[in-house]
Amino acid sequence: MEESVKHIKISEFNYPLPDERIAKFPLAERDSSKLLVYRQGEVSHDVFRNLPQYLPAGAMMVFNNTKVIQARLHFRKEATGGPKSTGALIEIFLLEPADPSDYQVMFTQTERCSWYCLVGNLKRWKEDTPVLRNTVQIGDKTITLEARRGPLHGTSHRIDFCWDGGVSWAELLEAAGEIPIPPYLNRASQESDKTTYQTVYSKIKGSVAAPTAGLHFTERVLKDLDAHGIDREELTLHVGAGTSCGCGYFPSGQIGGDKRA
Repeated sequence: MEESVKHIKISEFNYPLPDERIAKFPLAERDSSKLLVYRQGEVSHDVFRNLPQYLPAGAMMVFNNTKVIQARLHFRKEATGGPKSTGALIEIFLLEPADPSDYQVMFTQTERCSWYCLVGNLKRWKEDTPVLRNTVQIGDKTITLEARRGPLHGTSHRIDFCWDGGVSWAELLEAAGEIPIPPYLNRASQESDKTTYQTVYSKIKGSVAAPTAGLHFTERVLKDLDAHGIDREELTLHVGAGTSCGCGYFPSGQIGGDKRA
């Protein structure tokens, strides 16, 4: 096995992905997307809203109720080249909480917290500028958010944040952060992404990427699953930058493992 792995050429997995073949925005009706059906060796296409009719009564579907946070924060270094100069733009992408490490406790913090992050334009965030600052407007409050670069943690950096104003970290992200849509979309985040890049059953904040397998479900499809006798359960599995998962199908109606809420 090890010998075969050594001879794998990454180039063999390259394939063309023309920009015009990438859907930049979802359909107006999520459940109008295509459904690929494989039955008894035959492949066919249908519409996603018809999914319930392919599932046997008594089966169970398990849905990941995680919610995507606005994990992209932007800071601009203070300019040093005169009154008309502009400092470098630094992007901080939140990956997972460092201190406190519990997600729910993290979002209630009102003064400081730390995250493991990816940093865009890191080479411009030099040691002589250890702290980045950004001002955020929340209601009638002008909040100053500071970010201090900490030690390397694997492929990410620990970033220590502190802010004034007595607002929670959840409120701060809502006002200052951007929803982290996939980079292959080649477009900036928009207001609509706050809704369309979430599942309709999202509840628990923590993911930095959507559980994409669940994005096509609508309330209509969920009600139809109930009508067809399909059991529905939920668990919470926060999605990192390199993975995605949205729902699972268990024909026997059984599920193993623990649920996290």
